[in-house]
Amino acid sequence: MGAYETFLRPLVFTLEPERAQALAEWGLRRRRLWRFLTWHYDRTDPRLRVQAAGLDFPSPVGLAAGYDKQCSVLDSLLALGFGYVVGGTVLKDPRPGNPKPRVLRLTRERALVNALGFPSVGMEAAAASLERLRGRLSAPGKPALVSVAGLTQEDFLECHARLEPLVDGVELNISSPNTRGLRVFQEPETLARLLAAVNAQRRKPLFVKLPPSHDPPSHDLFLSLLRVCKAQAVSGLTVANTRPVEAPALAMGRGGLSGPPLLADTLRMVTEARAEVGQGMAINACGGIATAEDALRALRAGADTVQLLTALVYQGPSVARRINRGLARMLDETGRASLGEMAGRGWGRGDRNDREADLV
Repeated sequence: MGAYETFLRPLVFTLEPERAQALAEWGLRRRRLWRFLTWHYDRTDPRLRVQAAGLDFPSPVGLAAGYDKQCSVLDSLLALGFGYVVGGTVLKDPRPGNPKPRVLRLTRERALVNALGFPSVGMEAAAASLERLRGRLSAPGKPALVSVAGLTQEDFLECHARLEPLVDGVELNISSPNTRGLRVFQEPETLARLLAAVNAQRRKPLFVKLPPSHDPPSHDLFLSLLRVCKAQAVSGLTVANTRPVEAPALAMGRGGLSGPPLLADTLRMVTEARAEVGQGMAINACGGIATAEDALRALRAGADTVQLLTALVYQGPSVARRINRGLARMLDETGRASLGEMAGRGWGRGDRNDREADLV
């Protein structure tokens, strides 16, 4: 374990989760520190470069939406070694979210359960933050995306139109398990209308964050939504959001599970998504990614990039660089010239036994 896990995390975890998050954001606003660290340590191996959805990622390791909801410290987060970051989720109007307590740590599993319910500063405040960051990101050349949502199609469209010019791409979050009113966009016909409307106005890559497949009904829904996204020719998919679970300790009584317990389902869903949409659409694997080995398994399952958030909470600010170094080390050990070559040309269509052997 690193210094964060040994010394800092025990202190941070004495705080209630949202207070700990506020402390982390205060630290991320010390921008001179992160610029210094980037200048000295951010040397991502060029073999980790990934091109997907018309974007160039210096590393496939991204930060998932939900960490920087205000889009106020994306520059510092990029300085931690992430190949890209996703700010938000942002809604059109300010929203307090669900009542507290609404975040629970499952430390033994290194997991979280959240029932935040989209607390948001609103699109105008998020736009102001993004405008302040333009031209002075501490890690240039790394895409910054924003996640948006709404309770109506008009809210989605307005938020997308306001924020798209300020970022490199937009992710539509139709899949939060904690927000009443959002599930209407998980109906295939409703989603198709939304995507058609967004496609008519978009100029940059568009991603859709899907709900997870964890039982027969949700599996059928997952496949239906994949087909809608393929038919509407979105740029990419984020597979997937948190898994709904019961959580009596939270005010809502339930929430979304994140962290290592999701990894097996994530790998299965990525494999299914790649089989359904083919090779022309980007896939971001999201759920349970915590190590370089996890990332490689997701890439071999068919993902182009991976996204994490819970691993940042448990492993601290070095997690992205640690995964990058692990992937580079595996390239050295396997004698592969690029990440794409190590992941298997065709993204996971090779023989399973060969792929698993490379992980040993």
